[in-house]
Amino acid sequence: MDCSLRLIHNSPLSTTAFLPKKVRLFTVKCSSSQGFSSVGLAERPWKVADARLVLEDGSIWRAKSFGASGTQVGEVVFNTSLTGYQEILTDPSYAGQFVLMTNPHIGNTGVNFDDEESVQCFLAGLVIRSLSISTSNWRCAETLSDYLAERNIMGIYDVDTRAITRRLRDDGSLIGVLSTEELKSDEELLEMSRTWDIVGIDLISGVSCKTPYEWVDRTGSEWDFNFSARSKENLHVVAYDFGIKHNILRRLASYGCKITVVPSTWPASDTLKMNPDGVLFSNGPGDPSAVPYAVDTVREIIGKIPVFGICMGHQLLGQALGGKTFKMKFGHHGGNHPVRNMRNGSVEISAQNHNYAVDPASLPSGVEVTHVNLNDGSCAGLAFSQLKLMSLQYHPEASPGPHDSDPVFGEFIQLMKQEKVKA
Repeated sequence: MDCSLRLIHNSPLSTTAFLPKKVRLFTVKCSSSQGFSSVGLAERPWKVADARLVLEDGSIWRAKSFGASGTQVGEVVFNTSLTGYQEILTDPSYAGQFVLMTNPHIGNTGVNFDDEESVQCFLAGLVIRSLSISTSNWRCAETLSDYLAERNIMGIYDVDTRAITRRLRDDGSLIGVLSTEELKSDEELLEMSRTWDIVGIDLISGVSCKTPYEWVDRTGSEWDFNFSARSKENLHVVAYDFGIKHNILRRLASYGCKITVVPSTWPASDTLKMNPDGVLFSNGPGDPSAVPYAVDTVREIIGKIPVFGICMGHQLLGQALGGKTFKMKFGHHGGNHPVRNMRNGSVEISAQNHNYAVDPASLPSGVEVTHVNLNDGSCAGLAFSQLKLMSLQYHPEASPGPHDSDPVFGEFIQLMKQEKVKA
């Protein structure tokens, strides 16, 4: 290959060109034989696709990687929250899942260490449309890419998240494999996605604490929007850690509770020996039918002291009462789900994260469905006054929001106080 370029600037005036008389020449020449070499050629100033998301339906999505490298398998779910990606990353309920954010711009506020909802990231990976190249927030301590890399969490961007979301809505949640390894063929990755399953796997044991501990941290005064509702009484609550979010504990502490957090396998008999005023069954990942030991624990406690179940805790209560749970088509994940409070008719905008739901038709008589999801009519809350229990299928602590459902913590306080007066 031979090529040459001769640039003429300010050449002498010719008969056909209107150019000044001064001349300056600049010549570029290049040559190459059959053995073409890239030596001396500049690298592309942009990142190229170096990752693949292979779904079990056979679709392959090329993308650019950030965070960690390697190969990871998980269930792909979409989250419709507009903000709060750091709280999502550190929510243990996402263990075993790739979270696809429908909001296209992620990373613009960076991350900080005050908004984390657990001690680590538990999700399998993050899928986004556009990764912000800069951060702009007064609390930012680190970029999202560096944060994920340090925690060995994979992420991809420049992928059509709208198309994947439509596929998930039509076909339901899909198992996928995320990989940056070029040596792995598409067929290998597809086989991995079709031989792995999240159903029937105990994911709680991998996110729960190992030993009991006391929680004392309250919501900071600058963030406490419901300060007047704080209880003056020091009520003792035992919180079962099925994957509990820190803000649930902060809100309970802000309402005047002394909190002892115990592992998911903590015996019910040991809890009852503590003589608490109430028990919280927390949120957590995966299939409630895969943790019969947790259902047995819940069954042994209900009716003896007031209990409050959130998300996974709500589903375990449903099973302990004799009801059934089922896997939803694509679940609820996001901070904008409308829920009707059937007791007073009000509508709350709620934060939700679950793939399973309680079948209200399977519940025994006496159990009241207190809340209903207005998007699909699914059961979003239960109560049974005779057994002193209440539950929600969503997150009343929200974090980062909305905060419509925060008063439910006050209802749990009142339930415990009423029982304490009777005693």
